[in-house]
Amino acid sequence: MLAQHCHRRQKQGRHQYFTLPFLATLFLFLFHAAYGERVRSTPSTFTARFINLEATSKETFRFSATLHNGAPRPVIYNLAAGAPAGWNLAFRVDGMQVTSFRADSGRTQEVAIELTPAPETKPGKYVVPVKATSDAGSLELTLEAVVKGAYGLELTTPTGLLSDEITEGSQKKIHLTVRNTGSLPLDAIELSAQSPAKWDATFEPSKVDRLEPGKTLDIVANVKVPDKTIAGDYVTTFTARNSNVNSSAVFRMTVTTSWLAGWIGVLVILAAIGVIYTLIKKYGRR
Repeated sequence: MLAQHCHRRQKQGRHQYFTLPFLATLFLFLFHAAYGERVRSTPSTFTARFINLEATSKETFRFSATLHNGAPRPVIYNLAAGAPAGWNLAFRVDGMQVTSFRADSGRTQEVAIELTPAPETKPGKYVVPVKATSDAGSLELTLEAVVKGAYGLELTTPTGLLSDEITEGSQKKIHLTVRNTGSLPLDAIELSAQSPAKWDATFEPSKVDRLEPGKTLDIVANVKVPDKTIAGDYVTTFTARNSNVNSSAVFRMTVTTSWLAGWIGVLVILAAIGVIYTLIKKYGRR
């Protein structure tokens, strides 16, 4: 009886010694199978700190986004955005312009998104959907670019030529062009000129009450050069301005002597030669 009891106790001990490690290993295996992938894999995200930015149509919207690869393996993401027609779009990763990039498992990558509006873009809010697509799925981010109105003014000539000739003592009509290059109307535009001393410049019209965006208006500048102006090149600066913006055009004027003055000069020279000749002839023999 004692031998049987001891044999039974030894058998139970071996059974307990075998069961506990086996159960622990089995538990760890089942836990890893059920939660191992979940521990190593986290949701991938595509976010931006600021999703709404304001700027003028002449500025670039710069968004800073963050893409996190939660997959248990490296993933290649292709970047695309539904920007409005005519807008320029650029993605930058580590300072380099890209259309796709590789993100290691668990890595968070900064992505710069640059949007430049078309010049003719009108003020308003523009929604820009952005996607990062891969074989693991698609991540989406919605940005908002609020275009504010901008003032813009350009003063030039219809042909772009900024030089002409004028005769001393005469008046010249110079055709100028005022253009609203902004997205907001321009009110009370005044014209002025900075010209050489004793020159005179007037404008037709002398003031523009209102100029709508994209519109152009022709201006005539009447420049008068005083008599006895020495021949040569002179500079006149025309300026168009209002309370918000201004533009200038530097115009070079070449002054020439009138034909009448030229002939008078020739006659004076000939008369002087005649007088000298007469004096030499009269007093030279003595």
